[in-house]
This record gives sequence, structure tokens and C-alpha cells, in this order.
Amino acid sequence: MGLSLALNTARSSLLANATQIAVSARNSAGATDPTYSRKVATVVSGGGGASVAVRRASDDALFARMLDGTSSLASREALLGGLTSLQQTVGDPDDAASPAAKVAAFATALQSSANAPDNGDLARSLLDRASDLAGSLNRAAGAVQTVRRDADTAIRDSVARINDLLAQFDLANRAVMKGTVSGGDISDDLDNRDRILAKLSEEVGITTVARAGGDLAVYTDSGVPLFDRAARTVSFAATAVYNPGTVGAAVMIDGVAVTGPGSPMPLQGGRIAGLAELRDTVATTYEAQLDAMAGTLIRAFAETSTTTPPGPARAGLFTSGVFTTGGAAVLPGSDAGLATAIRINPAADPAAGGSLATLRDGGMNGAGYRANPAAAGTDAAYSGRLDALVKTLKGTGSYAAATGIGGAATLQDFATTSAGWIEARRKTATGEVDYQTTLLNQASGALSAATGVSTDDETARTLQLQQSYSASAKLISVIDDLMKILLNAVN
Repeated sequence: MGLSLALNTARSSLLANATQIAVSARNSAGATDPTYSRKVATVVSGGGGASVAVRRASDDALFARMLDGTSSLASREALLGGLTSLQQTVGDPDDAASPAAKVAAFATALQSSANAPDNGDLARSLLDRASDLAGSLNRAAGAVQTVRRDADTAIRDSVARINDLLAQFDLANRAVMKGTVSGGDISDDLDNRDRILAKLSEEVGITTVARAGGDLAVYTDSGVPLFDRAARTVSFAATAVYNPGTVGAAVMIDGVAVTGPGSPMPLQGGRIAGLAELRDTVATTYEAQLDAMAGTLIRAFAETSTTTPPGPARAGLFTSGVFTTGGAAVLPGSDAGLATAIRINPAADPAAGGSLATLRDGGMNGAGYRANPAAAGTDAAYSGRLDALVKTLKGTGSYAAATGIGGAATLQDFATTSAGWIEARRKTATGEVDYQTTLLNQASGALSAATGVSTDDETARTLQLQQSYSASAKLISVIDDLMKILLNAVN
């Protein structure tokens, strides 16, 4: 072997070892970063020497599983957060502040007043329990609107993050494509692109399609393009105030609605999917249950006309707050929004200028609605009206399928079932979060095992490379000595 050839070989070996040591050092530095993929330095012989090609360890199937697990978990966590807020605020039937507990307390006070219709203290207690019940429904409905508004705000923030991540992905994708064409080391650029995809999958379920030249297209899990040669526009118009019946806006991707009941391609995973389900389905169903309870109370305590010909039925103890110009309480035509609107008829409240006697005798809407057969002003303690109200309150009513627990039930049973419905949904969501967490941990663990860094392996590899580096350096030293001997001999 000529000295020149030996020198070139030793120098190539030295450079290859140095590159491999540098790659091993990169791996050791990135070992604690969960988004870092192990870099593999491969020695390639040719061209009169050795060179090093750097690639990264990857597993497309495991990475896709990790993205899917991230999206599913984010969706269930968003839903669980809202359900927990509802359950903690209004959903526990054992909580004295819950609508179910207030219905039971009111029914007890009504029965006590019917047993002693001449007892003013019991009448006062009945009015207080009625006020508590109406207030409980008001607060529960308010909590529903708060949850819906918060979900809407979170959707707005999520859309802003998506647009920002798509802009970052555009830059990262261009870097990969440029490096692919030039033949440079794109391993870090690929890591950066995957890191962005992982963050994007938290907001929306995604799938990816590899294209020629290192390009990557991104679609939602329902097939709507998010990035295809360029980032697509994701838009959302937040709703500032939520009232009963308010319909939240849909998230639009490139002009296609991906949330809401009218969406042709609804999202399946990601935080936005969970928030949209909470805002548009779960919360509105619970609101319908509260409205149904309020509607049942208003109808159960309605006053009927005693005149000839009879006048229209009017709202009694519970009203929706709508009155005629003559002061009569209007009976609502539907249950929509009643949990927010329900209140005590001021004609029965002494603090508002009314009379407690109307609880027993009727007449909140005028003399034509008085039910006590005794003459007005005699204060005769007839319990007939109160007994009838007790019977009506304990009777079975029909509830619409839109409440999610439709069918025949008493008001007390319906209120208890409503609280149980929220708790059941919360428990189901908790179980789904636990399950999706397990799946994500398994997918992440498998991906880490395939692409992650073992510091022990890198340390051992570095020691081997250092020995090889030392051998190459020793060979260069020997060649240097031989060259000196040759030159001395020539001289």
C-alpha cells in the first residue's frame, strides 16, 4: 500500500469516526426529549474513502398510532372537563343545592301546607321552598350556559393554535423538501415536522400522506385537507354571549363545516371535537332536561278560570316572568328557556305586594281564578286546592325524547334521573379518558422503543468510536514517521 493511499484511508477513517462521535453526542443530548428520534450514522465506502450518511430512526405506523391516540385522548379530556363542571355544580342528587333535592324539599313543604292550610308559617315555608327550587333551576341553567360559553372560547383558542401550527408546519415541510433535493442531513427537520404534527393532533384528529420529494399532506380524520402544498384556512366566529337557544358557530376548514349537527365531514378526534360535543350536544341536552322540569312546575301550578265563560289558563305560583297588560301571568307555549326564566309569581309573595293566601285559595290572576269555595276575605281554611296540587305534583307526566331521558315519569323521578344522567356521562367519559391514556402510553412507549435513545448504548458506541479514532490517529502518526524516514533517505 502506498503511503499516500494509506494516508487518505486513515484520514477518511478519522473523519468518519469524528462524524459518528458527533452523531452519538447529538443522540445523548436529545435522550430526554420525547420528540427526538435517534440518529443513525452509517459508514458508506466509495470514491477512494469512507463517508457517513446520517438518517433518523422512524416508524410511520407507530407514529400514526401515537397521533391517533393523542387526538382521541384530547377529545375525551375536553368533554370530561365540561361534564365535571356540570356535575360539580348541579348534578349531584345528594347535594342539597341540586334541582333534584330542591324538588323533594318543595314537595314536602307542599304536603305540610296541605295538611294544615290555615298555618301561615307553613305557607311561608312553602313559598320559600318554591323560591329555592326556581333559583336552583336558574343557577343550573346559568351553569349550562357558562359551560357552553367556555367551550366556545376554548374552540376559538384551539382554532388560533391550529392556524399557527399550520404556518410552522409549512416552514418545516419546506425545509425537509429543500434538504431532500440537496441531499443534506434533514433528520432534525423531520423531527421538527413530527413535533408540530404531534401538537396539531391535540387540537384536531389528523392523517398524513407522504408525497414525492419529502412533501407531506395533512388531512383531518374526516378527510378535509388541512395542508396540501399550502396551509388551508381554519376559521371560527366565537359567540360572546350564550342564552337559552343560542346556536354556536361551526368550525370551518377551507369553507367546509367540521363541527355541528349540519357538518358533512365532522371531526372525530382532537380537542375541538370534544368541545363541540360538549357545547352542542351534552350541554344542550341537559338544558332541555332543566327546561322540562321548569315547564312541568309551571303547568302543574297553573290556575284555571272559574268564570262563565271560562278565561284562558294562566300561570300560577311558578311563571316565566311574562304577564299581560292586566297583570295576569301568561302560560308559556313551550319549555324552551324556562329553566332560565322561571320565577315566583309576585302575586303570591308578600315581599312583592302579593298574598300568601293565594297559595291556598288561588286567585293570583284575579278573582276569576280563585279556587276556594269560601267567600273572599273569610280566610276559610279549605285544603282542596293544595291537595289537588300535591296530587298533580306527584302525578306522572310525559317528557320529550330531546331530554335524553324521555318517557313517563314523576317530576321527582325525572329530576333524580337527570342528575344521574350527568353523573353517568361523567363516569363514561372518565373511563374513556383512562382507556385512551393507556392506549396512548402503549403507542408512545412502542414508538420510543423503536426511535428513542438509550444512553447506555450511546455511551458504549462512543467508547468504541473513540478507540477507532485513536487507531486512525495512530496510523497517521506512523505514516508521518515513515514519510520523514523517506524524505531523509532521499535527501
